[in-house]
Amino acid sequence: MCGIWALFGSDDCLSVQCLSAMKIAHRGPDAFRFENVNGYTNCCFGFHRLAVVDPLFGMQPIRVKKYPYLWLCYNGEIYNHKAMQQRFEFEYQTQVDGEIILHLYDKGGIEQTICMLDGVFAFILLDTANKKVFLGRDTYGVRPLFKAMTEDGFLAVCSEAKGLVTLNHSTAPFLKVEPFLPGHYEVLDLKPNGKVASVEMVKYHHCRDEPLHALYDNVEKLFPGFEIETVKNNLRILFDNAVKKRLMTDRRIGCLLSGGLDSSLVAATLLKQLKEAQVQYALQTFAIGMEDSPDLLAARKVANHIGSEHHEVLFNSEEGIQALDEVIFSLETYDITTIRASVGMYLISKYIRKNTDSVVIFSGEGSDELTQGYIYFHKAPSPEKAEEESERLLKELYLFDVLRADRTTAAHGLELRVPFLDHRFSSYYLSLPPEMRIPKDGIEKHLLRETFEDSNLLPKEILWRPKEAFSDGITSVKNSWFKILQDYVEHQVDDTMMAAAAQKFPFNTPKTKEGYYYRQIFERHYPGRADWLTHYWMPKWINATDPSARTLTHYK
Repeated sequence: MCGIWALFGSDDCLSVQCLSAMKIAHRGPDAFRFENVNGYTNCCFGFHRLAVVDPLFGMQPIRVKKYPYLWLCYNGEIYNHKAMQQRFEFEYQTQVDGEIILHLYDKGGIEQTICMLDGVFAFILLDTANKKVFLGRDTYGVRPLFKAMTEDGFLAVCSEAKGLVTLNHSTAPFLKVEPFLPGHYEVLDLKPNGKVASVEMVKYHHCRDEPLHALYDNVEKLFPGFEIETVKNNLRILFDNAVKKRLMTDRRIGCLLSGGLDSSLVAATLLKQLKEAQVQYALQTFAIGMEDSPDLLAARKVANHIGSEHHEVLFNSEEGIQALDEVIFSLETYDITTIRASVGMYLISKYIRKNTDSVVIFSGEGSDELTQGYIYFHKAPSPEKAEEESERLLKELYLFDVLRADRTTAAHGLELRVPFLDHRFSSYYLSLPPEMRIPKDGIEKHLLRETFEDSNLLPKEILWRPKEAFSDGITSVKNSWFKILQDYVEHQVDDTMMAAAAQKFPFNTPKTKEGYYYRQIFERHYPGRADWLTHYWMPKWINATDPSARTLTHYK
């Protein structure tokens, strides 16, 4: 996990522009480099490093003797870099996983390269020999990337939007900044004056399709057919493998543990894998909540069952409310459910950074979207509609849960790893017949629970614990977190402000006082940037007016 930043064709002084790069310093607390591009006085790279792999040669932009014309700045982990190196007999100059991108690009061009990467990534690749710039982002957008480009060919790229909004450019007093789409790469021509022109934007992978790199991985062969025992066996193999490949790091591994199904499965499998890898330290697990939080109780049960070194972080409503401003600044969104869920994750990340030496943090994100875990899936009109909704949610993860997971942890210099969004595991799950994946017997994620029923990984009551949204589970049912927030906001936003909401915020007009309050904070930090969020996250099929699961009749 790092922070990347690059400019091409800047018409303002680079030493002034590079101050913008310091806005993402939290992403890489270990080192910083700012490097100009030879022969292009108005092009440069900025890089903030969190040293997770190869402490000696891991600085970026990565350049190797064999390809003096290639410059690579990337944020992410390429889990199959060693397998690819052996397969194609590449000679590595460093231990850095990202070096594989240079070798694959030299061998087969950008399309072949990006399809072969098993991992999470956002990158900027410059080829001065062929006068090309390439941008790329992983299938689900687990690693963030934003870009700004003007009509006259000035290009600015950064891990977070906050590193771009204050840049200067003569032809664009207000620089349009937008997220780079997940699962895409872009090819740009580099002109002699350092400016660029976009050639093509390509969608290289759909989450349903088995990734190209599957041809070369070392997962044991899956059994064909959709007989239930076969499917469960394949899912166990792939999930195990998803966790195992993510152990790649020189730093200590920890795990967020809410006591829900997803984080509990990750924690239990992770601990098993660390033992098999004979890692010498204890796995630290982390739970957060207020007094009487069901999550804290459930997480304690799981930690006792698996034998982790468990940390509980207690916070009160005042601390949660006080954190809202910095949380919204970190997130770069005003989406209601994202902000609610981010407060706990932000505070627990702060605790981990301050009190422990765990840096690489595993978590259960992506499972609800993939395995139809949200309570409203019980109301899906048909398995096919549920499948459609699941894929829509996965496609939009980069605006919601994956955004939350990245920004709240990166704000404190931690790196998040999410095994449920593994390419092989997720594409296999999505290939299963739609009727296998829907809620069954009134229980969501039935197939996933059934898969691990006989494994003794988790206590039965955790394996079959109903869905509890993270932003709800941190508080007692008597006084939900969303109710605490709404009671507080009631005194901050009055009815006259709400009456004028449509004039003040014509785009994505907030419908509630809570939404209005978050939007005000967002606009203070990022005025005029409301289009970063295309729409609010909201349950489907049930005419919901609030995203909290606790408001739904099924929950009650």
